[in-house]
Amino acid sequence: MKRNTWQREAVREALGTSEGFVSAQGLHSALRDAGSPIGLATVYRALADLAVEGDADSLQQEGESLYRACTPGSHHHHLICRNCGLTVEIEADAVESWASQVAAEHGFTQPSHVVDVFGLCANCRAAQ
Repeated sequence: MKRNTWQREAVREALGTSEGFVSAQGLHSALRDAGSPIGLATVYRALADLAVEGDADSLQQEGESLYRACTPGSHHHHLICRNCGLTVEIEADAVESWASQVAAEHGFTQPSHVVDVFGLCANCRAAQ
């Protein structure tokens, strides 16, 4: 586990107040706007560390890593609105069973996976 520094805590706090997923550059910009001297490379490193430790969720969208604070210690999946970015953490027991079964059928053990389901939330659908 990495040592907690003021920079890492600043990134953790800023991520916790962000709505939905945010890029490292977006988070860096918000931190700088709030007067923080933190560097962009430090934000990237802190976000990557938080994701590895399970304190942040990460996904790839259009070639860019996006992050959001997540419920630590629980394996979960996401429903993500393609339009506004609203994200809902969901349980997916059927996915868990399927992943274990497919892995076992091919002689794999200790399977892990990431499932993100993209769609339109009710508000964005109604606005169309």
